Amino acid sequence: MPSVLIGLVLLAFWLYCLFDVITTPDDQVRFLPKILWVLVVVLVPLFGSLFWLLLGRPLGPKVIYRPQPRGKKAEAPKGPDDDPEFLKDLDRRMRGEDERG
Repeated sequence: MPSVLIGLVLLAFWLYCLFDVITTPDDQVRFLPKILWVLVVVLVPLFGSLFWLLLGRPLGPKVIYRPQPRGKKAEAPKGPDDDPEFLKDLDRRMRGEDERG
């Protein structure tokens, strides 16, 4: 049973790395062209995946936490169903009042 679990974990790790290589933009891949990274990860699953994570994966942008000033809250975007004018117009159109006028 433990060997099956280890095999599933390794498969998941390999699939994650393969998907990561494929979805990474070409200009952000480091050290090798993207197609070569795909081949390395496919042909040498465990070590290729490790090499991808350590050497080939792009270095992500630094995330800087900037808290909002107190008292100010970001306003959530409004949908069309939150606009009273839109709802009145929709109600009019559904009743067919636009066609008579």
